[in-house]
Amino acid sequence: MPVLLPGQLYFALESLAWTGGMGFYDPLDEGEMPARAYLVTAEQFADIAAQEMYQEPGASLDLTEALDTGRSQLGPGRYETLVCPGSLDGCPVLTFTAPWRRTEAALNRPAAAYLRNFASGLTEAHGWTSDRIADYLSTRPGAAGEWTSTEILAALHEEAESVSRG
Repeated sequence: MPVLLPGQLYFALESLAWTGGMGFYDPLDEGEMPARAYLVTAEQFADIAAQEMYQEPGASLDLTEALDTGRSQLGPGRYETLVCPGSLDGCPVLTFTAPWRRTEAALNRPAAAYLRNFASGLTEAHGWTSDRIADYLSTRPGAAGEWTSTEILAALHEEAESVSRG
């Protein structure tokens, strides 16, 4: 289901898969970040987190500190910090991000394919139009000043055209 988390999306570091900046969440930044919530078990969440942390899935994950304090740093790397920004219908909302703040990050321009992936999620979860998505993504740190709304919109339409031709 669609959710709005307190904080901000930003792009930093370099994704080997996407060849550009990766998306991170700074829950202490001003604003709101649109996201999508999935109802998963603690074991499923642990497996997803392990995959993002380049660890072998299957181990349990101690969520106590994140649930009690809103944050738990499991390691120094990307996606090794658990964040619990609240609850939804009595269930805790959990995600993972980097341990550093956006202001401390080495921002990096995200790749067009990565932005299309975000756009797909924003359309499916929030029903946003391409124009709204392009406006939003072009203002996120790491993309701001590197991508204009018009350029992102063109990249989104480029993908749609190639899908319709395929």
